[in-house]
Amino acid sequence: MAKIQVIMGTTRTGRFNERVSPWVLQRLKDHRFDAELLDLRDYPLPFFDQLPPSVTLRNYPTADIARLGHKLDEADGFVILTGEYNHGYPAVLKNAIDHTHIEWHRKPVAYVGWGGVGGARVIEQLRLVAIELEMAPLRNAVHILPEVIRPAMQSKDPTDFSVFEPIEPKLKALADGLEWWVRALATARAADD
Repeated sequence: MAKIQVIMGTTRTGRFNERVSPWVLQRLKDHRFDAELLDLRDYPLPFFDQLPPSVTLRNYPTADIARLGHKLDEADGFVILTGEYNHGYPAVLKNAIDHTHIEWHRKPVAYVGWGGVGGARVIEQLRLVAIELEMAPLRNAVHILPEVIRPAMQSKDPTDFSVFEPIEPKLKALADGLEWWVRALATARAADD
């Protein structure tokens, strides 16, 4: 069973991640993935100021960076959950990406974004970063617009996924594509070993 890490790309108070992550995690499990949550709050990293990890590879300068690197290594693919902050992605997400490098190589990545335009701008930016990391960014993404965000945030029950019903087909398309790419890239990576 393919292991997918669902990365909570924001750490701020009141984050929408708290509402969307249980839905994404459950739907990926329904799709037969071994899905687990990776919350960047659990990986407090210093502001990036080291030698580039593309040079140092797995020679981690701190235990916290090593813990994140080892966790990312476990994954066959990723789904990044991110809000759009001032037309860009959160600094904590960029910092986590910058502290690692080889752990992302030749793995697929998909995105669930939210904001005024459903996180479209941040997802496009993250796709460019993924290419630099030699990842395969998926075309299908989930864009959560304010008409879904508002009722989701107002709902008292975090397990009431009915608020996401209008975008369920988008998440299914994301999971279908992720399944194909995980299989293809895992086979290719195994052939390189």
